[in-house]
Amino acid sequence: MKSVLAVMTLGAATVGLAACTSGFEAPYDPGVCYYVVPSETEGEDPRLNVVARDQPQIELCAARLEEMRVRFLQMGGSNREIIGAYQGQFIFIDPQGVKFGKTLTGARFFALARTGDGRLAVPGAIVRDEDGRPVAVAENPPAAPAQ
Repeated sequence: MKSVLAVMTLGAATVGLAACTSGFEAPYDPGVCYYVVPSETEGEDPRLNVVARDQPQIELCAARLEEMRVRFLQMGGSNREIIGAYQGQFIFIDPQGVKFGKTLTGARFFALARTGDGRLAVPGAIVRDEDGRPVAVAENPPAAPAQ
């Protein structure tokens, strides 16, 4: 009787976990960068639009999405935050920078920060002032003197 109860409990937990994790997933198409258009209807999945193909890494997909975001802003758009998808991960671009995540609502990994002039850079490469605000991208080290 105890083993039947344990199996039933395990089955219920598995079903409960599947219900929590079942949601919209980023497509796994190799090298394809998507723009995720949020759904306006409750319970409907977001739409996907291809932004670029043959992108070798997620950072290049983020760059294509940032280009698209800036172009829309220059044409009078007002959306400063966009979501993309690349090989099973979501890309979130906002005024602070770029974050990656496995789900639309879960934890996000901070990947690229905005510099003082709005460009994107690896967070460790950004020089900050006393207040912690980004100032500029760090310069290359000086060349070694010729001998």
